[in-house]
Amino acid sequence: MARILITSAIPYINGIKHLGNLVGSQLPADLYARYMRARGNEVMFICATDEHGTPAELAAAKTGEPVEVYCARMHGVQAELAKGFRLSFDHFGRSSSARNHKLTQHFAGKLAENGFIAEVTEKQFYSVADGRFLPDRYIEGTCPNCGYEKARGDQCEHCTKQLDPTDLIEPRSAISGSTDLELRETKHLYLRQSALKGELEAWIDSKTDWPILTTSIAKKWLHEGEGLQDRGITRDLKWGVPVRKGEEDWPGMEGKVFYVWFDAPIEYIAATAEWADAHGHSDSEWERWWRTDKGAEDVRYVQFMGKDNVPFHTLSFPATIMGSREPWKLVDYIKSFNYLNYDGGQFSTSQGRGVFMDQALSILPSDYWRWWLLSHAPENSDSEFTWENFQAAVNKDLADVLGNFVSRVTKFCRSKFGEVVPEGDQLGEREALLMEELRTRIRAYEDHMAAMEIRKAAGELRAIWVAGNEYLQAAAPWTVVKENPAAAAAIVRLSLNLIRLYAVLSEPFIPDASAAMLAALGTEERSWPEEIQVALNVLPPGHAFTTPDVLFRKIADEEREEWQKKFAGVRT
Repeated sequence: MARILITSAIPYINGIKHLGNLVGSQLPADLYARYMRARGNEVMFICATDEHGTPAELAAAKTGEPVEVYCARMHGVQAELAKGFRLSFDHFGRSSSARNHKLTQHFAGKLAENGFIAEVTEKQFYSVADGRFLPDRYIEGTCPNCGYEKARGDQCEHCTKQLDPTDLIEPRSAISGSTDLELRETKHLYLRQSALKGELEAWIDSKTDWPILTTSIAKKWLHEGEGLQDRGITRDLKWGVPVRKGEEDWPGMEGKVFYVWFDAPIEYIAATAEWADAHGHSDSEWERWWRTDKGAEDVRYVQFMGKDNVPFHTLSFPATIMGSREPWKLVDYIKSFNYLNYDGGQFSTSQGRGVFMDQALSILPSDYWRWWLLSHAPENSDSEFTWENFQAAVNKDLADVLGNFVSRVTKFCRSKFGEVVPEGDQLGEREALLMEELRTRIRAYEDHMAAMEIRKAAGELRAIWVAGNEYLQAAAPWTVVKENPAAAAAIVRLSLNLIRLYAVLSEPFIPDASAAMLAALGTEERSWPEEIQVALNVLPPGHAFTTPDVLFRKIADEEREEWQKKFAGVRT
């Protein structure tokens, strides 16, 4: 049994996330967590809401709520949507937690102690109209790299280029829209990433199994232009982790908070501590996941994220951990994703474009979405959601292949043998060929899942479903039963056991359908099919089952056309 630590990039608190956010981090992380649990491993799956910084303040201002009230409410909303999509977090924390405040201040103190923090006096935009300094996300303007007119002062959402507010063309206040901005002096703390460049580069070079997308982004940041730059880690905001050196005040930093991208990744650790607190465990229980001097040397740590988050997870967060000179666990593998686009454009939370998690669940249950998103995960390139493709995949894969097999087998058994597994073991060459194909495909499925090759795993799972349909069609028990009821019974018994096998293999992708199949079969037996002959004999003759309702319904053309109009790309 291995110990697997899994973290998904933590979503911003400012609103409900869209399907592109979901498939770029949380959903594939859940797939991997479910699979690793099914294989008998000890899993710690952690996520949280990212609650500090400008997005939270701006979003709260729009609703008229105090920012802490807004964050508490939206954490509840995001937690419920996570449950709706069956995301199996061991803990869904909050970056505003006391644990994260303390850990963030601890890391800052250690970094300063080791010479990796610099105090820098710099010029920052001050809005005369708003009467305050404007942190990067409080400033909007035109991106100098791609010309996008709504770029933020920290990053262009369109081309993902990291920016400083002074890089923007025609900058304006995101609060008031005022262009009456002045550059004034203020002091901030910088993480001296450049001093850790050699260590970071050697560490990244050692990760020869990482996806090309991950390493190419990291190395671009290390070498492009002037190379890895130091990064500001404080902001002039009220909402956030107050700047302190561990337990001590930080002279000159009064009234400032840590930059959200400094404290947010630390929340992975803090959320695990929150999990321990919530379950009444001692600190040693979370430290065994994160401290290599407390047992974490045996942990395999895997992160899931969209490509825009890669720089912070390959450079800034590792620099924080390395610079502390303490025995914290570094990530072993980063699974990064390209973008999922929406119907000819881009998903965008800030612009309200695309299908959002709550809207998706109001249309169809989570399994429909989970299957399409994972089987079309943007692993090697951007992919695109279209309603036509979604309808086709649901109708063909889920309804015609898997759902149809379950329905045909159970209904035929009920009509000819009753709702019990019939006697029969007269199996021949056709069954032997099926078992050999299943054996080969299940091992391939396992290999793809272990390697986090999600689209390949989905393709193999679908092929396993197809194999059952092809067997049933060729074996034709509805014809055989007329001349040889015992042979037909043997076919049906194997097919009922195949439904249980499908439930076990499919659970990471479509957990509700998996549970429905097992419930209909009257079994809780979820053992992984190590040996196919054993797996197809789990349900013995005489075992009672119930014929299930339709597992997946088809999407009609009229529905698809209605949804295309209703969700034309702008959330109102």
